Amino acid sequence: MSYESNPILDKLPKHLRQYIKPQDYTDYTAIDQAVWRYVMRKNVDYLSSVAHSSYLDGLKKTGISIDQIPNMYGMNRILKDIGWAAVAVDGFIPPSAFMEFQAYNVLVIASDIRQLEHIEYTPAPDIIHEGAGHAPIIANPEYAEYLRRFGEIGCKAISSAKDFELYEAVRHLSIIKEASGTPNSEITAAEKHIEELQQNMGQPSEMALIRNLHWWTVEYGLIGTLDNPKIYGAGLLSSIGESAWCMTDNVKKIPYSIEAAHTAFDITKPQPQLFITPDFAFLSQVLEEFANTMALRQGGLKGINKLIHSKELGTVELSTGLQISGNFEKVITHEGKPVFFLTKGPTALSYREKELVGHGIEKHPTGFGSPIGKLKGINLAIEDMSPRDLKAYNIYEGEQVTLEFEGEINVTGQIVTGTRNLRGEIILITLRNCAVAHNGKLLFQSQDELYHMAIGERIVSAFNGPADLNSFNLIHHDIKTFTKKPKKDHKRILLEQLYQQVRDFRERKNTTISRNKVFNEVKGNYPEDWLLPIELYELAQSNGDTVFAATIREHLEKVKQDQPKLGYLIDDGIDLVHKNLQTHPTK
Repeated sequence: MSYESNPILDKLPKHLRQYIKPQDYTDYTAIDQAVWRYVMRKNVDYLSSVAHSSYLDGLKKTGISIDQIPNMYGMNRILKDIGWAAVAVDGFIPPSAFMEFQAYNVLVIASDIRQLEHIEYTPAPDIIHEGAGHAPIIANPEYAEYLRRFGEIGCKAISSAKDFELYEAVRHLSIIKEASGTPNSEITAAEKHIEELQQNMGQPSEMALIRNLHWWTVEYGLIGTLDNPKIYGAGLLSSIGESAWCMTDNVKKIPYSIEAAHTAFDITKPQPQLFITPDFAFLSQVLEEFANTMALRQGGLKGINKLIHSKELGTVELSTGLQISGNFEKVITHEGKPVFFLTKGPTALSYREKELVGHGIEKHPTGFGSPIGKLKGINLAIEDMSPRDLKAYNIYEGEQVTLEFEGEINVTGQIVTGTRNLRGEIILITLRNCAVAHNGKLLFQSQDELYHMAIGERIVSAFNGPADLNSFNLIHHDIKTFTKKPKKDHKRILLEQLYQQVRDFRERKNTTISRNKVFNEVKGNYPEDWLLPIELYELAQSNGDTVFAATIREHLEKVKQDQPKLGYLIDDGIDLVHKNLQTHPTK
C-alpha cells in the first residue's frame, strides 16, 4: 500500500485506490515551503475579512499550518474527527472518480505544489488549492454534507465520449502550463485544442452540467448577499490574485440557482461572473433540484439513450428493482417507451446494488437483451401479478409459452423457473429453447443455453457505473500524461540550499548561518529572486537590524524596477512583515 490508511480510507473501493499516490514529503524543497508560507500568510491576512467564517475556524480544526506544507498523515489524524480523510493524487483525475471520493468523505489532494513563478494562480490542482482551499471549509457540517451528497449524486452522472477527451486536454494543459520551460507555442496549441473541443461538445451531458455546478459552488462559490458576499470556493480561497479580484465590481455577482449548471467556465482565465448562495443549505436544495433532472431519477427512454450515447459502463434499474449493468448498445421503442434493450460485452444483473448469484459477467460475457413493459392486451404488469394471476396467464414452471409484449416483441419458450425480489415480485423468468423476435425479426434464439428474461414494466433509473462495484474489474486507469517535475540545475540546487538555511535559522534549527552572506549570494547570483529577500527582510526587522533591513529593501526596489509584474507581490510581502511585527512585536 502506497499510503497510510485509516477507518475512512479502508472503506474506499479498490477502483478508487488506483488513483492514490504516496505523498513523499521529502520532495518538498525549502522554496516550496516558502511559497506555501507566503500564500498562506497573505491569504489569512486578506481572507480574514472576506472569507466565510468557517474558513479560519477550519484552518485550526483541520490542523493546517500557515508555516509549513501539511503532511497528509497529520491531516488525516485530525480530519477523522470530523468524519473525513485525505489522499494524494497526481493532478486532475476523471470527474466521476473525483466525485466518488467525495461520496466516501475523502478529499482528493494534488500533492504537488505550484512553482514560485506561478505563485498567484496555477491551472493545475496543487496542495495549496486542495489543502488550504477545500479542507478548511469541510469543518462546517452543513457544507461537508453538501460535498458528500454532491459526490454521491455526481458520480452517477452520465458522461459523453467528448467529456473524457476534454478532461484529458485540460489535464494536459494544466501539466505543461505548470512545467518550467514549456514553449509558449505548445501552451497556445493546447489552449486552442481545448477551445475547439468546448465549441464542439454538442448537447451537454449530465456530467458536464454537474461539473458546472461544482465549479460555481465548490471551486468558485460566494456566500451571503449581493451587497456583502463572502468567499467559500476553494479556487478563490487558494488564489491570492483572484480572491481580491472577485470582490471588485469587475466581476458580476449573480444569485445562485440551477441556471449555474448551464453556465460554462474557462479554467485558463479569471471568471467574469460568480454565483452567490444565501447559505450552505441552499446549495443542497439546488443540488436536489438538479438531481431531479438526471436519468438517475427519471429513467425512461431518455435515460437509456444517454447511456447508449455515453459508450461507457452504466446501469438501468427496472421497476422491480432489477439492475442491469453493462455497455448499452440498442433500444427498441414503441409509442415513446422502451420495449427492448440490449447490452454489448460483459453484463451483470443486480438487485439493490448486490449482484444476483449466478448472474455476473461470467454468465453474461457477450451481452444481455430483454423485453420490458406490459403484455399486449393485459393491463396488469407481470411484476404485479399474484401467483394465481401468473398461473391464469400460463406463466408457470414447465409451461410452453408465447408472451406477446406491447411493441410487437414476442418471446416463446419453455419456462424453467422464476427469480423473485424481497417483496415477492418476479424479477427474472428463465426459459429454455427460447426465441425473441420483434415484428417477426429474430433478435435472439437459445439453443442449449438458458435465456433469462428481465421483468419490469418500465426503466425507473439510469446512471453511470455498475450497480455492484464488485461485478466488474474497474482497475484500468490509464494515465497518458504525468505531472512534470522541474529539472534542477546546479544553480537551482544552490538556491534551494540558501532557502533552507534561512528556514533553519527562522525555526532555530541552525542559528549560526550568516544572513548577510546569504543575502549577498542571492543579490549576486539570483537577482530575479524576490521571495528569499523578503524572508531575510522579515528576520532583519524582527531582530531590530534596521540597517540590514534597509539594504534588503533597497535591493527589492531594484527587483521591482527590473520586474514590474512582481511589484505588488513584493509590496504585499513587505506589508505582511510589518503587520506581523505589529501583532507579534517580540517575533
